[in-house]
Amino acid sequence: MKTYFRIISYIKPYKRYVALSVASTIVFALLNGASVYLTIPLLSTLFQENGMEHTHSGNTNLNAHRTGQADTGIIPQWLSDFVNNISDSFNNFVFSGSTDEVLLKIVMLILLAYLGKNIFAYLQAYFLAYVEQGVIKDIRNDAYSHLHKLPMSYFKKEKTGNLISRITNDVNVVQQSISVVFLNLIREPLTIIVFLGIALSISPKLTLFSLIIVPVSVLIIVWIGLKLRKQSAVIQQKLADITSVLHETISGVKIVKAFGMEEYENKKFREQTEKFFRMFLKMVRIRNAASPITEFLSVVVGVVIVYYGGKLVLEEHAIKASEFMGFLLAIFQLMPPIKELGSINNRIQESSAAGDRIFEILDTKPNIFDKEDAIEINDFNDSIEYKNVYFKYEDSDELILEDINFKVRKGEVIAFVGSSGAGKSTLCDLLPRFYDPYKGAIYLDGVDIKNIKIKSLRKLMGIVTQETILFNETVRNNIAYGLEDYPLEKIIEAAKAANAHEFIMQLPEGYDTIIGERGSKLSGGQRQRISIARALLKNPPVMIFDEATSALDNESEVLVQEAIENLMVDRTTFVIAHRLSTIRNADRILVLEKGRIVQDGKHDELIADVNGIYKKLYELQFRDQQ
Repeated sequence: MKTYFRIISYIKPYKRYVALSVASTIVFALLNGASVYLTIPLLSTLFQENGMEHTHSGNTNLNAHRTGQADTGIIPQWLSDFVNNISDSFNNFVFSGSTDEVLLKIVMLILLAYLGKNIFAYLQAYFLAYVEQGVIKDIRNDAYSHLHKLPMSYFKKEKTGNLISRITNDVNVVQQSISVVFLNLIREPLTIIVFLGIALSISPKLTLFSLIIVPVSVLIIVWIGLKLRKQSAVIQQKLADITSVLHETISGVKIVKAFGMEEYENKKFREQTEKFFRMFLKMVRIRNAASPITEFLSVVVGVVIVYYGGKLVLEEHAIKASEFMGFLLAIFQLMPPIKELGSINNRIQESSAAGDRIFEILDTKPNIFDKEDAIEINDFNDSIEYKNVYFKYEDSDELILEDINFKVRKGEVIAFVGSSGAGKSTLCDLLPRFYDPYKGAIYLDGVDIKNIKIKSLRKLMGIVTQETILFNETVRNNIAYGLEDYPLEKIIEAAKAANAHEFIMQLPEGYDTIIGERGSKLSGGQRQRISIARALLKNPPVMIFDEATSALDNESEVLVQEAIENLMVDRTTFVIAHRLSTIRNADRILVLEKGRIVQDGKHDELIADVNGIYKKLYELQFRDQQ
């Protein structure tokens, strides 16, 4: 129940709408009871029970029409007196006048009861929907916002499809718990109380028969609910697996088609949907068991009541036929809310299982965060230094970086060279604090970057990677990412410096062209130049290029390289290089091997070492560029 109460805590901002919904629910329940109770005087009038005697003035004999007089043998005297007083007042109003007048009063009261009942049912549903959707919106927003606080290491461990499923599918399941509390847990018990009150006012002895079902139902409901929660958690996980497979296939559709693996992917997807199908049917069997069992038990009690009540009417004349019909209507009106209460525990368990998956995200503590005394910085003035830096992933004992030491002065270009897996990208990822060192520290102008506010640290840096990330928006919005109402002339200036302006102007709507998901409407070189234009517009003092030209054709690479060189002017630059000119022009080159710096120097110095790793890498990777 801890998870369930946590879900309910999100209702606090909407308490006014909750109050309105609850008030509407109470009025609905009372009017619902009244609409059924009014059948007793209606039937009594129509059947003219007790031989309705008329006075000379045409008035009906009131005493002949008393309905609902409480039996004092079972219920307390004060309650019996209270019920009888209400009954007398009601009878005094309804049964005064001629038969036609009585009938008109009753049908008008029934009309008003049904009208009011439906108006308040509508209001209750609207206010509750407002609360439900508000809570869902807030949970989604919280989960989405918290994802942005989590470190890169979290996203390496979690499947994208799984995270998407939690924020979409699981949150929808949680929605059920809101209506459970403020609709079912209020309306259904109120309805039960109202109709139970009506039944008691007619015949307490008959009413006791209906209570037999309650303890039996509760035991069955609790057992089914526990089974359902466990199954619901499995269902949500399997749905996340389907979302994950779907996301991976769509993202990698080019490779799927290139390798002719459509049938393989279809088979994999069918296996996941078949498992989901089987699991869902199992959950449906469990969930749907509560309702028919509860209903059957209700009918068993109902049959006993009909038999026993019939004897009271026909043989003992303990109650009138109209009262017994009203009693039956009241008792059978109890069945739907009892059935609904039977499903409440199940829905709470399902919502709690989904809530557990959502709160698992919210409860994940980011291990990269601002210290309480972290400082704000606005500029980079002197140097960046890596000092005795070690790094390994949280779930691994293998060191990715080991004893890294170097210093970069402002305005210098430093290049990193090494075989795949040597730790080049990881080393650069430590600077903007995508990860933190396992040991050692990184200093910016002599300040440990852990003591600098993350947002202000990252404002100083621009990053261009091999995998260009663009958004399904206009070219303009992609270049001016996060900058609202930014002057177009500044955007064009950045695009020109990135060699992007010419191709942008050839697009259907120029800078207002939507470029598709991840920039799918553009070529690789065009996407990269948009990315460089974005970095130029940010105008950061520190730039990081992570193999920015490695996936491009020769023509695009020349244009992108020229844009990169424009971006490097007067900036401190970290380059993981795949191009000879970048390395030759670097102020310093660090050669990494198995997470260690094995060589350090300028191009001419390193190439002169015939036995060095740089010489071998140079000959393998860059000889075709000479």
